Amino acid sequence: MNPQDALMAMLPEHFLLGGIVLLIVMAVLGRGARSALWVALGAVVASCAAAFWLSHAQFAAEPFAGQFSVTPAVLLAKGALLALAVPVLLMSRTEFSDGEFSILLLSSLYGLCLLPSSDSFLVMFLGLELLAMPVYALVLLALRRPQSAESAFKYLVLSGAASATFLMGVSLLYGATGSMSVSEFGPALASGDIMTRTAVVLVLLAMFLKAAVVPFHAWAPDTYEGASIPVTAYMATLTKGAVLLAAVRLFSGANVSGSLAQILMVLPLVSIVWGNLAAIKQQSFRRMIAYSSIAHAGYLFYAFLGDSAGRMQAVLFYVIAYSVTNLLAFAVLPQNDADDQRDSLDALKGLYHRNPFAAAMIAIAMLSLAGLPPFPGFAAKFLIFKNVVAAGYTTYAVLGLVGSYLGIYFYLRVIQVLFMTASEAATSEKEAGGSARMAGVLCLVGTLVMAVLPGWVLGGM
Repeated sequence: MNPQDALMAMLPEHFLLGGIVLLIVMAVLGRGARSALWVALGAVVASCAAAFWLSHAQFAAEPFAGQFSVTPAVLLAKGALLALAVPVLLMSRTEFSDGEFSILLLSSLYGLCLLPSSDSFLVMFLGLELLAMPVYALVLLALRRPQSAESAFKYLVLSGAASATFLMGVSLLYGATGSMSVSEFGPALASGDIMTRTAVVLVLLAMFLKAAVVPFHAWAPDTYEGASIPVTAYMATLTKGAVLLAAVRLFSGANVSGSLAQILMVLPLVSIVWGNLAAIKQQSFRRMIAYSSIAHAGYLFYAFLGDSAGRMQAVLFYVIAYSVTNLLAFAVLPQNDADDQRDSLDALKGLYHRNPFAAAMIAIAMLSLAGLPPFPGFAAKFLIFKNVVAAGYTTYAVLGLVGSYLGIYFYLRVIQVLFMTASEAATSEKEAGGSARMAGVLCLVGTLVMAVLPGWVLGGM
């Protein structure tokens, strides 16, 4: 590996690192606080463009043998997730006036980029921690919400428990195989050795904790509710997507069977049902999306029951479809001086009569999340369940589909509140800022492209 290839392989990470360093220097000098967002945006766009360019050029390299590597598919996944960070940054402009948010977000994105390229558990653990640790502070930045400190602490406890479980599993796997390579995880799935099987289960449970799969979802809704809108949007989309891509990396080339398949059938199914049922009674949009994300984590982990050949494509398409519609809904939420009332369903009553654009965008997002055609959520769920049926788990595919119907109720309830109730506008309600509306337009374009041309999007994967 020559230095030029090593530099190119980590070009997306280098752009993020350059943005972090520049933002820190600006903060130390006490200058450019207003331009911090645009510096961060430039770094993310450059990193995203570099990932897509390298993927299109079919670039593949292993700059650190056994630790870090890139392939066109990995670079495409990085580029897609980085593109989703652009609306998050645009949404943050009206929420955060200084550079702390941008520095923390870029730091978390750096960890996100490490996960799909991890060839060893050491790099994967580093990526998971770099992804999660800045989010503790991001949750705490929601100074207008009195529960932000409590939410940050709960997220810290949840993430710490997941990290400890992950490390225990990795240590047992190292003891059984003598290797820290991620490639050892696939063969370990079929092992009959008790220590190896315990290691596999612990690593999988750590992923469930990170993705908030039932029964490891405790406090996740509290964390979502206590954070600001941009941070909730980031946690619900990019952090969850990064964890699922890390899981894809673990299961790379391996088909699941036996008792492990039972875990991947039962817990995701319970997550689908419980997440949808619990979301029905929620009065906070943020909290409702938290339970919705618990259900969607169940759908995503169903993908691991299917054949390994189409797993990456199915998970990546689902993550993009799910993320872009969630971000669309959050981007157009009206502003409110009382942040705890901003996403209350009572505050959204009759929104169509006051802000037709915002109401229509939220409705599109809800219909896609419900998985109704022709929206991209339908194609995403179809890919997942098609692979599950093809793998022979027809009964669980049917049960998962039935569980998904429970979600239609609360998604349609939001639409009913928006369009079919009397307007009850708060006196402090304002339209979303210009940059947030721009984020909404970008997400709308992404949603329409995936709805009209799903085959073209899949072909690019």
